[in-house]
Amino acid sequence: MTLQSPTLVARGDGEHFHFLNNLFTAKLTGEQTNGEMTVMEFLAPKNFGPPLHRHDIEDELFYVIDGEIWFSSGDVEGVHSDGAVVWLPRGRPHTFQVRSETARVLQVSTPAQFERFVAALGTPASTATLPEPQDIDPGHVAEVCAQFSIQVLGPPPEPIN
Repeated sequence: MTLQSPTLVARGDGEHFHFLNNLFTAKLTGEQTNGEMTVMEFLAPKNFGPPLHRHDIEDELFYVIDGEIWFSSGDVEGVHSDGAVVWLPRGRPHTFQVRSETARVLQVSTPAQFERFVAALGTPASTATLPEPQDIDPGHVAEVCAQFSIQVLGPPPEPIN
């Protein structure tokens, strides 16, 4: 087994992507972790929520840095804010929705591949700012999701006021 080198990533550093009208920053990639995990930080606007979906390969952990987010997986759901940790094991349908004006979240996926999914569906961003909202093609999203063993099972949550 190859001994991995430690990696230190400063605040604001990492590769930035505009992804589904959010800002995603790759903090650690599969290349850096020998395929063990992906660590992303994301900044999302109010009402953002992915479609109901299931990851067949990755487990996900979310740490809410700032903001308020509703998480739902089966009969487990709740609104969580700064400092909350949410664990979503692979194979479990889930969704979430930003309830505050914005939310900043650290997302850990294991094994690694999520950064490749973000790169495939998103676009590189030169600055760490939210993109201007654009229309999202749900069919294209589902197609790219399927390439990464993520199954879209339903629509995103309805916007709230």
